[in-house]
Amino acid sequence: MTKIRTAFIVTFGLATATIVSYGYVSRSTTSATLLNVASQASAAERAILYYRDPTGAPAWSATPKADAQGRAYLPVYDDAEPGFDPPRPTFAPLTPLKVASGSGRKILFYRNPMGLPDTSPVPKKDSMGMNYIAVYDGDEQPGGTIKLSLDRIQRSGVRTETVQARALVRTLRAVGSVAIDERRTTIVTMRSDGYVEDLFVNTTGQHVKAGEPLFRVYSSQIQQAQTDLLVAMRSLQRGVLGADADRTLDGAMQRLRNLGVPDSRIREVRETGVNPRTIDWPAPAVGTVISKRIINGQRVVAGDELYRIVDLSNIWVIADVAEGDIASIKPGLRATMTFRAYRSQPVDGVVTFIYPEVRPETRTVRVRIEVANPDEQLKPDMYADVMFHADLDKGTVATVPVSAIIDDGKQQIVLVSMGEGRFEPRPVKVGRRGDLHVEIVEGVRQGEDVVTTATFLIDAESNLQSALKTFTNPEQPK
Repeated sequence: MTKIRTAFIVTFGLATATIVSYGYVSRSTTSATLLNVASQASAAERAILYYRDPTGAPAWSATPKADAQGRAYLPVYDDAEPGFDPPRPTFAPLTPLKVASGSGRKILFYRNPMGLPDTSPVPKKDSMGMNYIAVYDGDEQPGGTIKLSLDRIQRSGVRTETVQARALVRTLRAVGSVAIDERRTTIVTMRSDGYVEDLFVNTTGQHVKAGEPLFRVYSSQIQQAQTDLLVAMRSLQRGVLGADADRTLDGAMQRLRNLGVPDSRIREVRETGVNPRTIDWPAPAVGTVISKRIINGQRVVAGDELYRIVDLSNIWVIADVAEGDIASIKPGLRATMTFRAYRSQPVDGVVTFIYPEVRPETRTVRVRIEVANPDEQLKPDMYADVMFHADLDKGTVATVPVSAIIDDGKQQIVLVSMGEGRFEPRPVKVGRRGDLHVEIVEGVRQGEDVVTTATFLIDAESNLQSALKTFTNPEQPK
């Protein structure tokens, strides 16, 4: 038992000594390594800025040290300090390319990918990092013509249309309202004083016919004129006045006419020889009573407005046309109106007058349109949506679709199809604009085909701006 215990103690002592010696040796080795690194740096005469973690972790030290696993921190020298920005890709040096690899086609130059008039003899990138596009021999056509592959044309959905001569039609829109035809308005008044004894038309809005009695009135002046007529008739019958009898009779009848007495009443007095005390005042015109200012029993004074009658079988529509469109409006122009009360029943009319003043508040000009209203469905002050069918030219002019025009703010351009995927951009001078087509004053001829769809795609995918430079500067950069 004593021997076993002694052996155990000896074994434990040896193990302890081994562990202690190993730690001492490791520390000595690490220290030696750190001193060796420092000595090497000193020997190389390179300044060490700091020491970084060997695993790349965000840990640094101003003096040599080791991490938890005993690995020494790595020195960072002043000429090899790493940056903190993400690594940037490196590119091979740009060298002029004259032949595309595998194609055997010669590269003339490189153009801006956004279509700007900027070229380069070597590959480069723009400010957004986009590669310049190579222009091969044969792609840059003489005279500024653009050539695109058939595959690109099909993918872009390019469509063309022939320049044709046609009459331009432009639809102008405006708002308006129904107004009374001033020529069909009649005011009922008396030319003598009197008293109303009865009303036959006593409500506003009542429809009347010409000659229909409106009211019954007593007038002393009319009574006196009728008496003079009867006296002249009796004098003529007795031959008292002689040669002046006819003039006296005619004068008595004229006084009744001057007082507004209708011829039917004068004829009645002459035929019956009776002087009626009152007279039934007739309606002077057919129409609708829109104003009534008479009451039963009142005294009327000569000149007072008693009724206002309007014939609504024909009305006006007053449209407010924008100042910029008024040059296209002429008397006799046809217009179509849609009223909000009858949206499914458009009505046609004709422009008869253009008012001579511009409203400063709205910068619009009033245009009068005459519209037939036989059933009197259209009421005064109704709103209307007006559409003018303006023929911009009675003849025909060379036109292209509106979509064919590219407007960069300084000039208008069209792309003329030259066939086989070639397009020539041409500045054009445009004239009047219709709904679907634009007049071309100069730049293209009838029979030529112009691009109507995907014009901006061609602009983006081609060197359009560089091609346009040929119209002012025929020399292309090489």
